[in-house]
Amino acid sequence: MNRLGAKSNTGEGGEPPERFDTEKECAIKQVASGRFGVTSTYLSNAEELQIKMAQGSKPGEGGHLPGRKVNEMIAHVRYATPGVGLISPPPLHDIYSIEDLKQLIHDLKAANPEADVNVKLVSEAGIGTITAGVAKANADVVHISGHSGGTGASPKTSIKHAGLPWELGLAEANQMLRATELRSRIKVTVDGGMKTGRDVAVGALLGAEEYVFGTASLVTSGCVMARQCHENTCPVGVATQDADLRQRFPGEPQHVINYMTFIARELREIMAELGFTSVEEMVGRVDVLGQRDDVTQAKAEKLDLSAILAEPTTGGRRKTEPQTHEVDESLDWDLIEAAGAAIDRGDPVHLDRTISNVDRAVGATLSNRISRAHGTEGLPDDTVTVDFGGTAGQSFGAFLQNGVTLQLTGTANDYVGKGLSGGKLVVNTPNDAPYEPEENILVGNVALYGATQGEAYINGKAGERFAVRNSGVTAVVESVGDHGCEYMTGGVVACLGDTGKNFAAGMSGGVAYVLDREGNFEETVNHGMVSTTDDLDAKDRRMVRRLVENHASYTDSDRAEYVLDNWEAELEQFVKVMPDAYAEIIDERESADVRNAPPASATPTAETGAAGGAVGDD
Repeated sequence: MNRLGAKSNTGEGGEPPERFDTEKECAIKQVASGRFGVTSTYLSNAEELQIKMAQGSKPGEGGHLPGRKVNEMIAHVRYATPGVGLISPPPLHDIYSIEDLKQLIHDLKAANPEADVNVKLVSEAGIGTITAGVAKANADVVHISGHSGGTGASPKTSIKHAGLPWELGLAEANQMLRATELRSRIKVTVDGGMKTGRDVAVGALLGAEEYVFGTASLVTSGCVMARQCHENTCPVGVATQDADLRQRFPGEPQHVINYMTFIARELREIMAELGFTSVEEMVGRVDVLGQRDDVTQAKAEKLDLSAILAEPTTGGRRKTEPQTHEVDESLDWDLIEAAGAAIDRGDPVHLDRTISNVDRAVGATLSNRISRAHGTEGLPDDTVTVDFGGTAGQSFGAFLQNGVTLQLTGTANDYVGKGLSGGKLVVNTPNDAPYEPEENILVGNVALYGATQGEAYINGKAGERFAVRNSGVTAVVESVGDHGCEYMTGGVVACLGDTGKNFAAGMSGGVAYVLDREGNFEETVNHGMVSTTDDLDAKDRRMVRRLVENHASYTDSDRAEYVLDNWEAELEQFVKVMPDAYAEIIDERESADVRNAPPASATPTAETGAAGGAVGDD
């Protein structure tokens, strides 16, 4: 697609970093519910960032990649463990309202100010109202996804019975955008089983400016629609990780190029018949469309398409003005200027700043500049250290890159450490606070959502869904709300207090340790995919000790100090949460055990002791 001047989309599975800055790179990077492989570097290497709210072929549903399909390459891209299944949650856990969507748009724009932000919606009744909200939330593009086409791994019930044609959703979205005079602020794109130049022509006339081909492109590459994607048995090597079957793949880039060229030729022929000289002239010209009157089929004769063909009378027909994004006055620009020596030469920099709740996604743009300069590796640990005082706004430390440490004394709103990409976050309750840290919410809901690497130390209570879809971060928290470690696939979490209900729901990888002094933790665990035990082996004891020591060192946590002072007695009260599938994998392949690599010691002078003793760097 790059050769054609078009764009390809990563989908929600991420993209190998090896493809960045090459001809094979996808211009559009997708950000979906699973957040697989969504890092600062991934976001920084995009022309467009697409928020996948849902998919036309399976609206309202998530996905599941069975463990047998998670090979080394996929695990590498998704920061997962080979052989362990991966679940895409049905919703995006940082979007429960239009305000939440606006926040994610802001986060992504902060993570890559040069990229457009695209919101993917499903064709449905009422999509016009949602599309208007997306435009007001400052998205640059809205995508309408129809029911046909889409992933071959969608459930058959969804493929056959869910979703609506793209024409219905596109018409309603375009009409509402024009009626509210928002159309000039946002580009409209569409997909849903498009196959021909005629489909493109109809899409343009109904108001779309870009047109997406999925299934048809696969067919030109050799897909035979065997509908075996989920079985890992694709007979032509398209949707399989089986090495022998992959050898059968017949596709070549030129096949897709030829197909797109023929689509363009057919479209030019239609344009000539209609008297258009450019696609731009066609966009939104609903008056050129009409309902056929030569239909004889009994039911089809009763069809009334007047609602689809209604011609808007207000607003522009296509995007003509840029959105006003709210990242230009971000606190990060000050941090970037002050940390110039670190970004350019790797010289350590230590900064002190005051923060308030209007400062959102702090660290995301700083990380973008580091990713652009240094790639996935970022900078050495603690190259840029910033001490904040105050109350942080939404998404503090989002997509924080390697080499950046943000230390906050105060409180933080939702989404702390969203997409943490190797950086370090420390949030500490003020010393003069008139409450116990573990009993007071210090950071909001959905902290560490989709985090891939790094460390987090929270000297207080976290809200709901702490470490949801955590892929590799090591974290310590005093206590958490409901749904802790939900859908977690990697990393280590230590909780030194209460956990709320439904802990570890959908957790398929990584390890969690919970200090269960009250003896009621078992009542809160969702045992669907995990097992628990208070019998900690040498690896567990070593990991827990390191995490508690680091937590005490970074945050001066009274609770952590008490645990260390009463180590043997407190250790008896820790419960380990281990996903069953992950346990099977590490039994077979010891190198996959996350417990083999504790985080670097915050007190490097500590002695390396026997299991249960002090632990330092090996």
